[in-house]
Amino acid sequence: MEKGKISALQMAILLYPTILATAILSMPAITAKYAGNDLWISSTISSFIGFLTVYIAVRLHNIYPGKTAIQICEDIAGRIPGKVIGFIILYFYIQSTGLITRSYSEFIVSSFLFKTPQIVVISLMVLLCAFCIHGGLEVLGRAGQLLFPLLVVPLFAAILFLARDFEFGNILPVLDKGIVPPLKGSVAPAGWFAEFFLIAFLLPFLSDKKKGMKYGMTAVLSVMITIVFVDLLVLFVLGATTANKVYPLMNVVRYAKLSGFFENMEAVVMAVWIVGAFVKISVFYYAGVLGTAQWLNLSDYRPIIWPVGIFVVQFSFWAEESMMDLTHYLVVVFPFFSVFVQVIIPALLLMIAFFRREKVRPKTQK
Repeated sequence: MEKGKISALQMAILLYPTILATAILSMPAITAKYAGNDLWISSTISSFIGFLTVYIAVRLHNIYPGKTAIQICEDIAGRIPGKVIGFIILYFYIQSTGLITRSYSEFIVSSFLFKTPQIVVISLMVLLCAFCIHGGLEVLGRAGQLLFPLLVVPLFAAILFLARDFEFGNILPVLDKGIVPPLKGSVAPAGWFAEFFLIAFLLPFLSDKKKGMKYGMTAVLSVMITIVFVDLLVLFVLGATTANKVYPLMNVVRYAKLSGFFENMEAVVMAVWIVGAFVKISVFYYAGVLGTAQWLNLSDYRPIIWPVGIFVVQFSFWAEESMMDLTHYLVVVFPFFSVFVQVIIPALLLMIAFFRREKVRPKTQK
């Protein structure tokens, strides 16, 4: 079904913006509402979900090599239960793709293209991602590799532009109210880190499969470091007001100046957001399309790219009515739904597969 191959490094480069794209804009505000100035600790705690997710996905792949999560469900749970579990996973990814495109359009329309209908912004992004997916996984991997510097360089260049506005005292006192607030703040980011289960749709197509675990863990570590970096960047500039912002990073870059020449860097944030959103939507979209084709036992996933794209556009409007409802969903519902589908279900499948293998082993030894 998928003839293309990507390297483990390309896989890590794809996963990095896939998790980071939406997290860097809204996660600092969501986390700060619970953890206050300890929001960076919450991001560190929640990263353990990412490490666990990658470990589970790689172990499942080692037991069932060459198969994606949808195929593994049927092998472990049986045909009918496997189809049901596979449907839950597919529903999550297709719905999440719609939510991501909705978040993307909300940011673009509310910040820059004020008079542009959201349907135009959403449809054009889904159309662009569909063309990329139609080219296959190799095209997606190369696109991610090409766009990677455009996402990373501006983030770390922000230090140079914002250094004069840093108030390092904003980080103090550390753990003033104990560990409970950072633990509460880590719940929402855990939903983002659980998205690393997307690796289960990429591992079968690695050219160097033995490096899957190494580069998967490296991707989690890189995302954790970047999110902590963004949390501290926002905290040093905005301080206690971080929790009151919708897009704290957007507010921070308005302070950016260098020698009276470089200033008003909102366009840079928009560029980073568009690049990251394109990669994230493409990877989620690809997982939904590939998984649906395997769930339906099709020989090729390309014929259903456009039908699934229509569902993505519809889900972007069906999901939530307003930005307030969307934010409520991301804080209250999404973390638990994400962890359940991408961590708990795979963990149960791994346990079943492990016990089955242990039962088979004594028989083969006899």
